[in-house]
Amino acid sequence: MHTAADLYKLGVVALAAIERMADKSAQNIRAALEKSKSTTLARFIYALGIRHVGEATAKELAAHFGSLNAVMEASEEQLLEVDDIGPVVASSIRQFFSDPLNRELVAQLRAAGVTWPEQAGQRAAPKPLTGITFVLTGTLPTLTRDAAGAMIEAAGGKVAGSVSKKTGYVVAGADAGSKLAKAEELGIAILDEQALLALLEKNHEKN
Repeated sequence: MHTAADLYKLGVVALAAIERMADKSAQNIRAALEKSKSTTLARFIYALGIRHVGEATAKELAAHFGSLNAVMEASEEQLLEVDDIGPVVASSIRQFFSDPLNRELVAQLRAAGVTWPEQAGQRAAPKPLTGITFVLTGTLPTLTRDAAGAMIEAAGGKVAGSVSKKTGYVVAGADAGSKLAKAEELGIAILDEQALLALLEKNHEKN
């Protein structure tokens, strides 16, 4: 046997031929294998052993996309729309399904009769700031950092603690300090509270 799919190809005779395997045990295993062919999308995704994808994440993927094909073809940006999935997990899922060997395993399991009910996914409308990283620094006039961060994340953006070349915007308030200086050095767009709110409102209207 080379893959999990090979298990489903074994008959009772082949199982009984395994050392110490009695006919009754072979029949029980075969019955268990037949029963396991009927599963759920979440369990199937979890069972694939994708790095960083636990049971909870598998359930979120199943609920969001509704079908395995949709998960397999999803871009990293689309995967980031799923609750609790960040860049590391999205990249891991994308890499897994980009591997021809993994796609072949899925095809073999389906061909062996492993099935699950599929449904329409519960995909939310694309969030306008998905993939954009913000850094908050200084004291904003009316918003706390937590409140501003929550608004950014609700629109799909990410909030980071340090400025880098990958930062999309720095939101600066009073006494901004070194993060503001770093942003100016790297040529990153700088927003005050009013400009942040305008950006959020503009993208909300587009969406």
